[in-house]
Amino acid sequence: MLSDRSIMYLHGVGPKRAEILRNEANIVSYEDLLYYFPYKYVDRSRFYTINEINDQMPYIQLKGKIVWFDMVGEGRKKRLIGKFADETGRIDLVWFKGLKFITEKYRVGQEYIIFGKPTLFAGEYNIAHPDIDPIENAPQVANGLVPFYNTTEKMKHYFLHSRAIQNIQYTLLTNIGWHIEETLPPHILSRLKMMPVSEAMKNIHFPESLEKLHQAQLRLKFDELFYIQLNLLRTATLRRNKLKGFIFSTVGEAFHTFFNKYLPFELTNAQKRVVREIRSDMRKGRQMNRLLQGDVGSGKTLVALMSMLLAIDNGHQACMMAPTEILANQHYATLKEFLQDMDIRVELLTGSVTKKRREKILPDLASGKIDILVGTHALIENTVVFYSLGMAVIDEQHRFGVEQRSKLWVKNKMLPHVLIMTATPIPRTLAMTLYGDLDVSVIDELPPGRKPIKTVHRYDAKKKEVFDFLRSEIRKGRQVYVVYPLIEENEKLDYKNLEEGFSTFKEVFPEYEVCMVHGKMKSKEKEAHMQRFVSGEAQILVATTVIEVGVNVPNASVMVIESAERFGLSQLHQLRGRVGRGAEQSYCILISSYKLSNETQKRFEVMVRSNDGFEIAEVDLQLRGAGDLEGTQQSGDGLYLKIANIASDGQILQHARNIAQEILDDDPGLETPENILLETRLSTLFRRKINWGLIS
Repeated sequence: MLSDRSIMYLHGVGPKRAEILRNEANIVSYEDLLYYFPYKYVDRSRFYTINEINDQMPYIQLKGKIVWFDMVGEGRKKRLIGKFADETGRIDLVWFKGLKFITEKYRVGQEYIIFGKPTLFAGEYNIAHPDIDPIENAPQVANGLVPFYNTTEKMKHYFLHSRAIQNIQYTLLTNIGWHIEETLPPHILSRLKMMPVSEAMKNIHFPESLEKLHQAQLRLKFDELFYIQLNLLRTATLRRNKLKGFIFSTVGEAFHTFFNKYLPFELTNAQKRVVREIRSDMRKGRQMNRLLQGDVGSGKTLVALMSMLLAIDNGHQACMMAPTEILANQHYATLKEFLQDMDIRVELLTGSVTKKRREKILPDLASGKIDILVGTHALIENTVVFYSLGMAVIDEQHRFGVEQRSKLWVKNKMLPHVLIMTATPIPRTLAMTLYGDLDVSVIDELPPGRKPIKTVHRYDAKKKEVFDFLRSEIRKGRQVYVVYPLIEENEKLDYKNLEEGFSTFKEVFPEYEVCMVHGKMKSKEKEAHMQRFVSGEAQILVATTVIEVGVNVPNASVMVIESAERFGLSQLHQLRGRVGRGAEQSYCILISSYKLSNETQKRFEVMVRSNDGFEIAEVDLQLRGAGDLEGTQQSGDGLYLKIANIASDGQILQHARNIAQEILDDDPGLETPENILLETRLSTLFRRKINWGLIS
């Protein structure tokens, strides 16, 4: 198998280069190398003459002779100049590394093909480190589209530049006779009318034409997305068929009492729909695994509580796990407020809970006296034992590893139903790829009375009018968040900015209380400062993004985001969601310098225009691509797509998912002779020691 053959023994690689390729590009086997695809292609079918060169040309190809070589400079500034000429003029070729190698390999007076990027320096064009080939290699190197591969500085240092990767690809394909075992069975290939994988691989690395390249890209993108979907859907099918769940057949006293007497406001249609979906899942006798998506403030916690009441009505307990103590405390307070004087016992378990309190909670949990337990990672400690856990709600799912979450399930005689809540709106195509094995519910409308947050963009130089506006809001009894970026590479500088900002706000607003919170503070100190703001004692909270997920302060009506250009779009939206929780009009002010890239301008435009988290997530996906989005690493399994692009290949993804679903509907275990290849390929692609997918 290609996945078992080491590239070390491939001609042109060897032990040192093999080590570099492994460390820098994660290439170990023949298969890894074949699936290391070019990121772009340049047309080399045309030769230019030297007198045609201008500074608009990204790459050019010339035909001519090296007239002479000359060493220039000393020490680190030493470089090799080669004067290259054709019938129309001359140009300098420049090398800063490998000088001896160049003078030994290339001969003055011989005809060569030169390929590279022209640069204008002191009124003259030159090409640094060009690709050079003997003229007789023209049919191989100058006959059309040439691939470009991503390379790092370390790879280039060992002469593993794009051209070298291309040469190694050629050696590998020649070695295996240009034949690769087919990855799709004949019944799918004939249905799709796609080119065979051998032909696709040949044309992705050495395109015969633009049309063949497009066909190859389509085939390999489909392959990649199809197997991801097949794996996710099969996991979901196995779970449905094998993992039994509690049957919650009763809608009883707890649910009815809450719904009829304590519901704080009428449910939105979206909330009603989601409660119906959850209720339906819980009656089927199989474990529910549902992802609940909804913007900040859309009422996810209320839906989660109603789900937990169904568990209580059927004689079971429920738990709610949050990623931070602040958020766990907030959920605990919210649930207590919702339930008022109902006969339902809710307890909180976090790292800060005293030993004395824990000694009371743990036995009561084990004996079934506690109905709902809210907590952080403390819930998964071995000492925490439930009487019968029927429902687990997990908030902000991507902050917990699957292995951590699984510890909740082994505490139980049967797997509890699982509801995963996320306030990060996930574009549909990304949700299909990241959470394709979960059922997805979406709350896509805000509760009545909530006003959309008004967002404006202001420049650093116009701070006075921002300060005036903040003062007018505080006079109305409102509170203000001020958030500064914190990026690890510039940590010292960032803390300096934060502290300077804190001093500025204290100076500008001497009549008000200003407090500061950041991640370097001790937990207790952070909680104390946060509490001053939550209680209303402080009017302004200056913070880093530690408040992105956390406190609910309905009285806070303004979010000021300093250096907003340094935040991603989804992060800006998450921060904005900290305000707008009361009935009053809320505001978000994005403050930036005047120097903004086009992408940043687009980010600000969409923030000012839209409050729709899903629209914002779609734009974010288009601007940044899937691999760069916050929260796209689920369960320690990153979304590492080699050729497909979630932002632009949505149609291929949907088609791949539909076909995968049809196959599994007919043959859930992939056991028929025609699907054996699919089963084998899945095992190769998704080797795992433990099938965490079956856990959650």
